[in-house]
Parts: sequence; C-alpha cells; structure tokens
Amino acid sequence: MKLFKSLDENLNKIKGTLISEDVLYFNFKVQNYLATAVYIDSLTDKDLLGKLAISPLNSIKLDATNKEIFKNINLPESEIIEDFDTAIQNIIMGNSVIFIDGLDFAISTASRKPAVRPVGEPPTSSVLKGPREGFVENIQINLSLIRQRIKSPDFTYEKLTIGKYSQTTVGIVYINSIADNKIVKKVKEKLSKINVDGIIDSSYVIKNISERKTSMFKEVGTTEKPDILTAKLLEGRIGIIVDGSPIVLTVPFLFIEDFQSAEDYYLNTYRGNISRILRLSAVIFAVILPAFFVSAQLFHLQLIPLNFLLTIVGSIKGIPLSPSVEMFFTLFIFEVLNEASIRMPKYVGIAMSVVGALVLGETAVNAGIVSTPTIMIVALSGICLYTVPDLTETLSVLRLLFLIIAGALGGYGIILFTYALITYLASISSFGVPYLAPYAPIIKHDMQDGITMDFYANIKTRPIALKSKNRIRKKFND
Repeated sequence: MKLFKSLDENLNKIKGTLISEDVLYFNFKVQNYLATAVYIDSLTDKDLLGKLAISPLNSIKLDATNKEIFKNINLPESEIIEDFDTAIQNIIMGNSVIFIDGLDFAISTASRKPAVRPVGEPPTSSVLKGPREGFVENIQINLSLIRQRIKSPDFTYEKLTIGKYSQTTVGIVYINSIADNKIVKKVKEKLSKINVDGIIDSSYVIKNISERKTSMFKEVGTTEKPDILTAKLLEGRIGIIVDGSPIVLTVPFLFIEDFQSAEDYYLNTYRGNISRILRLSAVIFAVILPAFFVSAQLFHLQLIPLNFLLTIVGSIKGIPLSPSVEMFFTLFIFEVLNEASIRMPKYVGIAMSVVGALVLGETAVNAGIVSTPTIMIVALSGICLYTVPDLTETLSVLRLLFLIIAGALGGYGIILFTYALITYLASISSFGVPYLAPYAPIIKHDMQDGITMDFYANIKTRPIALKSKNRIRKKFND
C-alpha cells in the first residue's frame, strides 16, 4: 500500500499496525512542514538520528517534488520508502523512518544500535596456540571477522530473511572462484524453502536443511571461530551465518571433521597426528568399553585376562544387580551429575560434579550396589566422551544402544551393530558429498588430511570430495 501525502494519515496507519509502547514518535519541522521520526526505542541510536538525520533536514529548503532530499542525510544507508510494508519493516529492523507532511514518500535512516557482547574466546573452542577471537551474536561483526581474514573480491556474501515473525537475517558466505556452483545453488534452495515462525538460533537452520532430519548424526558442520571458518571456505565449503547466533554453519560436512581441530594445524605435525589418533581411540573406547565389559561378563568371560577376572569376581561378590542393570544404573548417576553441573551456577556446578561423583561413587561401592570396575569403566568412558565435544550428544546415545545390544546378544550383537552403523554412515551424503569421505569411498588424495595429516609442504591441492572449481591450493618453488 502506497504512502499518503498527509502526515496524519501516515502516522495513523503506522500506529494501527505497530501498537507496541516502545515505538516512539519524535515531532519536528523541516522549514514550515511538520515531520515525524518513527523508531523503536530499544534498537535506535537517538544521538545518531538527531545529529546525522534530523539536524541536516532542518537546514534544507524542502521541494515537495524532489526525492533527492534524502541526500542531505549524512547516513550511508538512507533510502526512499514509498509503501507502508517497507516502512514498517524498516522500523522493526531498528531503522528510523521520517515522514514529512505533504510528501508521499518517507526516508529510512540506518540508525540501528543493537546490543552486542564483545568479541572474545569461545568457551567451547579454547586453544593453546592460534587466534582466540570467536563469533558473537551480531552478523555484521561476524562478517567483519571473516573479512579481516579473506581480503579478496572473490569473497561473496548473500543475504536472506527467514522467519514469518522473527525476520531473521541469514547470510551465505563462500569464495566464488573456489566453491562449487551446484552446492551453492543447493544451499540457497534449501534456505529459501524454510517456512517457519522464527529462527532463534542456527540450530533451527540445521534441522531444516539436513536431508535426514531424524538422523542422530549431523550433516552440517558448526564452528565458533573465524579462523576455522576461513580455512573451510578456502577448501571450497559454504558458510551460513545466522543473525543472533555465535554458531556459524558449514557445508558440505564430513564425519572426519569432528576429529580434526584447528590447533592441529598450528602445532607440530607429529603432535597433531598423535592428537587425532588419540581422539579417534577415545571415541571408540567411550562407546564400546561399557558394552564390551557387560558382554564379557555375561557371555565371554574367556576374553577377560585371568588376573583381571579374579579382581572382577572379588568386586562383584554380593552385588544384587546384574551386569547390565549395574552399568545402566552407574551411567544414569553420571548423566544426572552431568546435567546438574551444567544447569547449576558455574562455580557451584564444578564443585558439585566433582564432590558428587566422589561421594556417590564411594558410597555406592561401599553399600554394595555397584562394583569398583564398573565405576572405573563408566568414568573412563565419560572422560573419553568429551575428547570430541561436537560428537558428545551422538556418542551418548550410541553408548546406550551398544550397551542394550551387548546385554541382549553379547559380542556378536556388538559386531553386527557396528557393521550396520558403518553401512548406514556410508550411505549418508552431505550436499552431494559422501559423509565418510575420504574412506568410503576411498579417495587417496584426500587422506593427506584425514585421520592423520601430511606435512604442510605436501598439501598443495584442495580435497577432491568437495568438488571445488580451483584445485590448486598453493605453489612452491622446488
């Protein structure tokens, strides 16, 4: 609907739509014409509005037929608005809209002042070496952090607005000369098809663009650090930034990425490889160890070394619970302690988790409810679980599934379930890229940065699996 020439009619229409009390109206004059600036109190920088918009308007000669009036406003994003929908949208986004009596258009001024926290090190991605900057909840600041690292005209940013009520800004970033056009197009199509009430966090986007929405394995990567995102963009991936979230998404995503850390590239190559192997081994221990222990007690006692078997027999004497129930009970106690420590205040939570684990563990053993080996197995599994933080949720569920199967079918059940799990993972793809690449299918070239990584001087080309336009990563003078 077009704007009216009458100031009163325009304001009445705006007031009928925006009934919130934090929508303010500032009346002033442009020469002899009445004018009103409409803005939301909590989102607008009033000093900026007054100095760079209202003051310049007070000093001009108004020509009702000349839309160049907005050039007198000293704000770079000022624009002419000719309809109510655009005017209301600008006000909601934090801009100020100025209506002048006698003109059938309004002037939007970019005077937003959103509340943001300062850039700091992400709590989930701390490093000993490397950049310590982390993304924040403001998309403009996040873009600036990326721009500081990629100073190329090929860096591309495209903006979408998603959410019926939230009207959340979602940005797509990629390097045009590297990223595969088909993957970029597919990302845009999936984002444009999202039709929800609101996008509160980037996790909402993950649930909408994943091809297997009920899978426990994520198909979209996440990061809180601009250096990690930059490295992924340089390999040919696409980043998705959601305004209001410090978590930036990356696609395509490979399963092996969760075992790789940015610090691996900043440390000595030998140490980086040891760290990756440790993470992979820890994940296997975290998932399989409780199930293997229960299976061995119930079905395969011959697999346990004799001396350890004698220790187990001595420790389980008088325990009223079966091995499976005992393990489930111990895992339940540790999961409850974990949840409580997360939900409680930071320092109280740390103390409670440590004291609670010691007191409950010692008391349960002394009371004859659980055995000492079970406590040790669960504690070791829990520690190993957090060596790969991004996989913690998935691994917790897998650990329970393996435990149930081990209690019912023993070692054969564990082997069959492992085979089924690998088969399932091999069938998944993330935006057309095999999930288990470079190991299923086998891509020897990409194994130079897989479970182990080659020396920096030898990694001269980008991964084949990502289908990047430009394969050459760097050239060395031999």
